[in-house]
Amino acid sequence: MLKKRIIPTLLFNNLKLVKGINFRSWRTAGSIMQAIRIYNIREVDELILLDIAATNSKKKVDLELVEEIANECFMPLTFGGGINSIKDISELLKAGADKVCINTAACEDYDFIYKACKTFGNQAIVGSVDYKNEQNENIIYSNSGTKKTKLIFKDHLLELEKIGVGEVIITSIDKDGTLDGYDINTLKLATTMLKIPVIASGGAGSFEDMLNTIEKANVSALAAASIYHFTKHTPLDVKKYLNEKKIPVRI
Repeated sequence: MLKKRIIPTLLFNNLKLVKGINFRSWRTAGSIMQAIRIYNIREVDELILLDIAATNSKKKVDLELVEEIANECFMPLTFGGGINSIKDISELLKAGADKVCINTAACEDYDFIYKACKTFGNQAIVGSVDYKNEQNENIIYSNSGTKKTKLIFKDHLLELEKIGVGEVIITSIDKDGTLDGYDINTLKLATTMLKIPVIASGGAGSFEDMLNTIEKANVSALAAASIYHFTKHTPLDVKKYLNEKKIPVRI
């Protein structure tokens, strides 16, 4: 059985590590480099680093920052934010990222994602899906949760799988930063439909939340931020707990 991955998510804006609630009310959460050095010694499986301002500000990817981070990072690194060309992906991978996470461009141009998967391999491309539940329907948002799209949730997931992404990270904007638990029903829908790995994101507040999401939704990985930033829990604590519950993890 494949081991479940525990993945901290680091969000940053203008070189500052930040965290919000429902993709709003951002507050500073420390230093990017300090966080990475801490995670290096806490045995995390992977790290997701997202520039939350890059797409909306239309700024270029900070390759020097990515290279500096990659040199410090002893675990696989996924980078997202402002990626909208094959050149962007190529430069990020050369700078040291192991994967790229694409949200807005994946909502706007399936052909670009298809070309990216063909060029770099599906293992390097992560599809990112952010959504809100509105009138009992999951509505996909792009541009760091600021732009409502007309995409149909199920169809979008199936299309991302069809065009070749290696995995998807699914984030509930409603749950983000609340420490109130993942949206298990939506995640279960995704894992039932898809053959590719699904990364759960948004809402983790306790070890029990994580266990329930794995047991009920069968996700391949758990991404989280607030539980690590604002509680005493660490990714290693999570893995030890899951291991005790007979969940296969790297420990």
